[in-house]
Amino acid sequence: MERTELGRTIEAILLVAVEPLPPRLLAELVEEPVERVEEVLGELALSYERERRGFGLARIAGGARLQTHPDLAPYVERFANREVSHRLSTAALETLAIVAYRQPVSRGQISALRGVNVDGVTRLLEQRGYIAVVGHAEGPGQPALFGTTDLFLERLGLDSLEQLPAVEDFLPGPEVAGDLERDLQSALGLGVEAASDDT
Repeated sequence: MERTELGRTIEAILLVAVEPLPPRLLAELVEEPVERVEEVLGELALSYERERRGFGLARIAGGARLQTHPDLAPYVERFANREVSHRLSTAALETLAIVAYRQPVSRGQISALRGVNVDGVTRLLEQRGYIAVVGHAEGPGQPALFGTTDLFLERLGLDSLEQLPAVEDFLPGPEVAGDLERDLQSALGLGVEAASDDT
């Protein structure tokens, strides 16, 4: 197939695809080598960016898909008029973060980290397709172990879990920890003095 026609064909397929399509599947559909499909995908992505189109070609969850440009998100969201019910609660987001960074992880381990029962939240995340059972732990009861899904990667716009930001990026630096320690010591010191004044 001539290169321009191949690009148009891949573009048409991506336009109707619901999920990101792996290059290998695209290659089967257009009956071309995977390497050639990869080259054309790269060219399409560059041309959309160069022409400042309202959409781009994103590599997500091991596949390729067309999606709106991030700069235009406010307008797209206004059009979509997303309901609050589709958004995840803070509890669900915290649980999802634990699964993403600690997977495979059991409900008991998530509960221990969050300090609350997470049965309902994990069921919700499973129903939404963000997490799935990826195995079972050894030992009594063999509890289910959860991991994130391709849909999770897709929603975050990531190609793999390696692209998740490092946990350290969310932790306070040594200076903040030092300030907290001084504040705690100060508070404890005041508490001791107050107790000695009362006796």
